Amino acid sequence: MTPGEDQVARFAADLAALISADAPLGLAVSGGPDSLALLLLAAVERPGKIEAASVDHGLREGSRSECEMVAELCGRLGVPHAILTVEWGETPASNLQALARVERYALLADWAKARGLAAIATAHHADDQAETLLMRLARGSGLSGLRGARDKRLLGEGVWLIRPLLGWRREELRAIVSEAGIKAVMDPANDDSRHDRTRARRLLRDSNWFDPARLAASAHHLGEADDALDWALDGLAVSRIAPDGVSLTVDPSGIPRELQRRLLLRALAQSGVSPPRGPDLARAIDALEQGQSVTLGGMKLDGGPVWRLAPAPPRRA
Repeated sequence: MTPGEDQVARFAADLAALISADAPLGLAVSGGPDSLALLLLAAVERPGKIEAASVDHGLREGSRSECEMVAELCGRLGVPHAILTVEWGETPASNLQALARVERYALLADWAKARGLAAIATAHHADDQAETLLMRLARGSGLSGLRGARDKRLLGEGVWLIRPLLGWRREELRAIVSEAGIKAVMDPANDDSRHDRTRARRLLRDSNWFDPARLAASAHHLGEADDALDWALDGLAVSRIAPDGVSLTVDPSGIPRELQRRLLLRALAQSGVSPPRGPDLARAIDALEQGQSVTLGGMKLDGGPVWRLAPAPPRRA
């Protein structure tokens, strides 16, 4: 039930790039082949320094027994395991996958904090990145959306979410589980054509032209470009966003529209406004460029050579 030495060495290098060797690590293990491969690799690479958790969303029959299967495997591997249960007040009628993801990460973050874990590792891989890129291209996403999943981000206070397997292919991970003689859980939602990810997965599977590894590489390059623009934005924000009483001013002159967009997002964030939808932000910039005023996220934005942001006056009854 042990992965090969080369596989473990490769995983060790991937993991070391994201978290120190002595940091206590949590694993999100659903029972699917990808997360089971993550468990097997981590159990060899960091014995005694990992814990695992499975989230029971309670959305289909048998979900509890799948979590219990992971618990039994963790027992054999000597890995502490917990089952975290989503408590739905009422099962959502729509947008179920996105809402389940929010609940899952919230439970995992709370569990990690309670257990004193520095990070939680998930088993997202290169094929996931390729699928995400196709999905977001189909939605007309901008650069930040096309970058795919980050290999490391804050999940909660003092807890990181890391993805050490983004350079691995799905078939590599499934081979590790198969060679260990373990029967993985196959989630029927993965074959449900109502989901965008299922359609993207089928497109990649049925096409001889798309190469998931190259698509994942493109997502990585787009991520580097996104990071470079954020780096440039930090310097621009110092000189181009200024307080003016209860208002903020933004100087958009002479810079590309993408940096204007990011400056406006930064100013809105400084005003306590959550990021607006991309189309809403684009329409606001169009109006500001024409010298018009627009309301966005409870702020009144006045256009012209310099943009001014101020709390919108209360609506008249």
